[in-house]
Amino acid sequence: MDYPIWDLTVGGGVLIGTIAILHVLVSHFAVGGGLVMAWAETGLGRRPDPALRALLKRASLMLILVSTVFGAISGVGIWFVIGLIQPAATSALIHSFVWGWAIEWAFFLLEVVTALAWYATWDRVRPRTHRLLIVLYAFAAYMSLVIIQGILGFMLTPGRWLATHGFWDGFLNPTYLPGLLLRTGVCLLLAGTYLTLAALREKERDARTRLVRFLARIEVAGVLLAAAGLFAWKWALPPDVQANFLGEKPLIVALATGWRHLFFALGASALLALLAALAPRTIRLPQALFALAAAFGLLGGYERIREGVRKPFVIRGYMFSNGVLVSEVPQLNQDGILSKARWAEHAAGRDPLSRGRAVFRAECASCHTLDGYLSIRKRTAAADADYLTLYLTALRDDGAKWTATPPEKPDYPFMPPFVGTDEELQLLVAYLDSLKAPTPAKTAEATRAH
Repeated sequence: MDYPIWDLTVGGGVLIGTIAILHVLVSHFAVGGGLVMAWAETGLGRRPDPALRALLKRASLMLILVSTVFGAISGVGIWFVIGLIQPAATSALIHSFVWGWAIEWAFFLLEVVTALAWYATWDRVRPRTHRLLIVLYAFAAYMSLVIIQGILGFMLTPGRWLATHGFWDGFLNPTYLPGLLLRTGVCLLLAGTYLTLAALREKERDARTRLVRFLARIEVAGVLLAAAGLFAWKWALPPDVQANFLGEKPLIVALATGWRHLFFALGASALLALLAALAPRTIRLPQALFALAAAFGLLGGYERIREGVRKPFVIRGYMFSNGVLVSEVPQLNQDGILSKARWAEHAAGRDPLSRGRAVFRAECASCHTLDGYLSIRKRTAAADADYLTLYLTALRDDGAKWTATPPEKPDYPFMPPFVGTDEELQLLVAYLDSLKAPTPAKTAEATRAH
């Protein structure tokens, strides 16, 4: 709200989601791969297994490329994008958890250094030294997950932080442990499914069967942890979230559909893991690829649900998705939204439609585009000015509810409230109503057609 909106036809939320889901897929594999490889290589010291050692050596290059190259680049991409699309929320996270971020970056540096050293020292250092390197990598990678989960969980369930603004109250939030349990399970599942693909390259049949069964047991453990974490995470959600988004009559159908797909991916992962554990000789490339896709679907589906149920907030109970703080609503209803969004007011001038567009950019453009993703033109095409006035007035009344005790069933749980004066409300109505007029391009096209 204090910063200009970055206009994107694809929608800021879609761009953030695309980069973030790609990042979490590879980062969770990097964490799980480190845990599994550290466990396997530590076991090699007690019971030599040439086939398992060859598998780890083959897979180590992919682990390095994923964690130190793609993981690092996509991580920087997330910071770049969220800083442009949600600058207020990014600032709030940095101010609240600056030392958490600093510690996570230190662990990531250790992760990169030990991963490169582990890959570069195969057959060049003593086995004990080589094992120490992968153990340090696994520790650093998992500690990065431990810290990041606290901040991700905070955005949905800030808990006592809303009253205290204390670091630990926000970090150890209600969904912290369930989310960490779920993510740990997914890490193991992703590592097991990927390494199974690498294990299928083993030419000796008995060794291949032994490797597939070993990795399948890891997948089973991952599925059990993920399932326990998923149910615990759902139970830890606030009552209004469960009622409005994941209940019998969810208000956003896409989230209900995503929830069903999430359980389908979990069930498919469980069945394929059991099949590999009980009948490893039956596993071929198609089954292994499907298992990897199901693991991707499980994590991607969870991230989609986690982001979706946070509506209408970017930090639940504290900051709406357009950057307006819950505590600011009464004052902004009195002073006007443009008193906060100075950048929009400066560009608007005195023309009423320009000022209406400025109100739209300040309040709505963080989610809605003009003609692209969540097109505001399409969504208001059938609405007249009277209906828009009534709708925005109801949204403003809904915002007043959020400033008191959060209602269990808000009237518009997926929309930020309209905030501003009566004049700004009418300016926005006039601007939205004007969008139904033919554009110059459409007028020219109609003229040519006749």
